[in-house]
Amino acid sequence: MTVYLWSGKNRQNKKQKGEMEALTEEAVRSELVRRKITPSKIKEKPKDIFENVSFMQPKVKEKDIIIFCRQFSTMIDAGLPIIQCLDILYAQHENKTFKNMLKEIKQNVESGQTFAEALKKFPKQFDDLFVNMISAGETGGILDTILRRLSAYLEKAAKLKAQIKGAMTYPAVTMVIAIVVVGIIMVFVIPVFEEMFEGMGGALPVPTQIVVNMSRLVKSNIFYIIVGIVLAIFAIKRFYKTERGRALMDDLFLKLPVLGLLVRKAAVAKFTRTMGTMLGSGVAILDALDIVAKTAGNKTIEKAVYETRSAIAEGRTMSDPLAESGVFPSMVCQMIAVGESTGALDTMLSKIADFYDEEVDQAVENMTSLIEPFMLVFLGVIIGGLVVSMYLPIFKMASALG
Repeated sequence: MTVYLWSGKNRQNKKQKGEMEALTEEAVRSELVRRKITPSKIKEKPKDIFENVSFMQPKVKEKDIIIFCRQFSTMIDAGLPIIQCLDILYAQHENKTFKNMLKEIKQNVESGQTFAEALKKFPKQFDDLFVNMISAGETGGILDTILRRLSAYLEKAAKLKAQIKGAMTYPAVTMVIAIVVVGIIMVFVIPVFEEMFEGMGGALPVPTQIVVNMSRLVKSNIFYIIVGIVLAIFAIKRFYKTERGRALMDDLFLKLPVLGLLVRKAAVAKFTRTMGTMLGSGVAILDALDIVAKTAGNKTIEKAVYETRSAIAEGRTMSDPLAESGVFPSMVCQMIAVGESTGALDTMLSKIADFYDEEVDQAVENMTSLIEPFMLVFLGVIIGGLVVSMYLPIFKMASALG
């Protein structure tokens, strides 16, 4: 079908315009007349020349999915059928990529597929967790409730992700700035001082000579240093993409002094939040664990969850294998054990997630307060040391003249 742009006047003589998908222009005109709109102009919507170039299209953001869930749940709760909900969301959404997705989802639902099956065709936007919860909602007739839970879950997950990213951005940016500043001093500033010192004659102080030698080394090999850094970053990324590399580095992240504690708390919050949301939505525990393992984001956590799944399949509880893994804190395992014994595991997992969300907030704050003075001292020692080394010959000459 073709998309047409139209404009016209309604019964109150007010101007209106919009777009409509139809087989022909006459079909658009007939539909407008049916809506009691007198069309003044109907034309085919011009095609986007970049429509088939994927990287030129806008990306679907987490915020788009969250808003989609909230609006969809409200309309389902109001009694609107799924097709009409998709029509309304399609008409009001501005993101072209998301509009195209909604259009295809609607067509698949009209052809007889379930809503979950239609969403499954877009795994980048709707992961296994999302699709399984929607499926459970359709089966249980509680799709509006599931969509509300999903939007709340996605909002908290996005907040957690932003906190981790924010905590890591500050030291990374500071370190890059420090390296750039030191590089500029080494390549452009110190050679000027070196020429000045050569005119003075005499031997340079040891710290000054070391800095001058380092400057010569950096300046003569700057191209190789830059290439080496780029190759090192590329090699680390490639290594991280391998199974062994991912497992080693993820395990290392959990063992780091300050950052490791933050990563562990974030992983516990994500695990308990996801499990609590899925179990509360009626997803079977083995299916939930399988999905949680795939979306863990850390190979060490993923391995622990899969081992827990195997233990539960053999008839054991969840808390014991989690405790044996050594990844999850003992308090978490004990609270899960209480949840299992009382039959309120989903509620207990949600409470643990709320607690660890606050723990992550505190850990980010503590990490920032620790990193700031450390980075200031680091920059002061490095840059201050370079400046003092350069002024030592001047001090020496002033002392001799005195």
